Amino acid sequence: MGTFDVRDMMKADAAGSAAPASMGKTEDGQTRRFHPLAERIAALPVKPTLSPVMIEGLVRLLDVLVVLAAGGLIYWLYAAGKVDDPLAYQITIPVVAVGALATFQALRLYPVGALRHFAGMVVRLIGGWTMLFLIALAAFFFLKVGSQVSRGWLIGFYLAGGGALIAERFAVTAAVRRLTRSGRLERRTAIVGGGEAGAELIKALEAQKDTGLRICGVFDDRNDARSPDLVAGYPKLGTIDDLVEFARRTRLDLVIFTLPISAEARLLTMLRKLWILPIDIRLSAHMSKLRFRPRSYSYLGAVPVLDVFDRPIADWDIVVKWLFDKFVGTLALIALSPVMLATAIAIKLDSKGPVFFRQKRYGFNNEIVEVLKFRSLRHEMTDHAAAKQVTKDDPRVTRVGRFIRKTSIDELPQLINVVFKGDLSLVGPRPHAIHAKTLNRAYEQVVDGYFARHKVKPGITGWAQIHGWRGETDTEDKIQRRVEHDLYYIENWSVLLDLYILAKTPFSLLTKNENAY
Repeated sequence: MGTFDVRDMMKADAAGSAAPASMGKTEDGQTRRFHPLAERIAALPVKPTLSPVMIEGLVRLLDVLVVLAAGGLIYWLYAAGKVDDPLAYQITIPVVAVGALATFQALRLYPVGALRHFAGMVVRLIGGWTMLFLIALAAFFFLKVGSQVSRGWLIGFYLAGGGALIAERFAVTAAVRRLTRSGRLERRTAIVGGGEAGAELIKALEAQKDTGLRICGVFDDRNDARSPDLVAGYPKLGTIDDLVEFARRTRLDLVIFTLPISAEARLLTMLRKLWILPIDIRLSAHMSKLRFRPRSYSYLGAVPVLDVFDRPIADWDIVVKWLFDKFVGTLALIALSPVMLATAIAIKLDSKGPVFFRQKRYGFNNEIVEVLKFRSLRHEMTDHAAAKQVTKDDPRVTRVGRFIRKTSIDELPQLINVVFKGDLSLVGPRPHAIHAKTLNRAYEQVVDGYFARHKVKPGITGWAQIHGWRGETDTEDKIQRRVEHDLYYIENWSVLLDLYILAKTPFSLLTKNENAY
């Protein structure tokens, strides 16, 4: 199922018997009823979506390649071997390609909304392409280089380039429409705040064309007349705690607050619960009387919003990090395979039991992942739930286990998670065991906003590890500092930072291993 409409689902529920509310749990373990419609929406299969930013970037690349190809082809057919100096052509073709990119950007020919409408897009494209060539002719005239470029080649370049661009955009429009129909471009959206403000925002969003927003429902902590159960035809699916659970159960891309800025205390209370999620959070400025400069806003169609939180490592960053993980991870797996083979043999010779140890841990967005490690504890004393942390001189640790834990060789099988399973990254916050505790308190009870470290995929090594915050967390300060370093990494991620962390990891294992037992 690619798309859905909450209102149609409500009608179906009204025609039949509504499903009973299911039971959910908050992050502090409290049991709470979950709205039956929210349960149904969360249970729908969700297709992977494509980022509009990535699609726009690919179309830009296609435009440049098409222009370069058209200019080069016409030169090869018309002017190659007939001109004494090809330098003018070699300069003109890439300059026109870059000029086309700038012109089409100025004419707003790259937003996904524009790509869906072929006729209007082509009119602007032809106008921009023609204007670009008129500017090129004027430049040749004023620079007195017109005699160095064949007019026949210019005419051929104009016609062939224009025709190729139109054909390319026709194919792009067909592809974008197909992706739209299949739900691959939609942004699943939740509205926070009911009442008049929420209703007006929903109406304004529905009046926009081609935003790709798919409203899942409304969430509000208020239960009085100011927040009815139905807002502009959309149901209120619960409170902010319900929204957090909803975002854990299904993909949610965007949350829009309709609260006024003057409701600062209420807004901050809600944001403290939501900022841990890997989603974009916006504050509606649609009905706000407080006006900022236009550049202060981002827009959903023509609806102004203020950016509060952005999902980290999004759009092209996801592609770059995925390629980095696969490429570097594969090289590391090949290079370290002798060490892994020797470790496996040593484990089998040292104690009975399997070579690998599998443990359930928290992954991206609190999803449960199974990480691989070399077994370092005696098989009969294996602790899959991490109920008891390994301490100094722990009798459960084998002789080989003590060495591989100290050197972190026990973590090397997680390269299999990175390269083949894709549920871990090379660099990121270390995945913690589900029931991990410090001083008999769960990590999320010790550190405010602990689950924010799950806004990105966990990693084998990370910013916290190279600063010595690894191993046993027997005090609240240790887990607090580890989470602080994880959040710093999330907010400041770059490929260069990943490279720096990977380069520093071997040295930190040798010099900062006092907490690793």
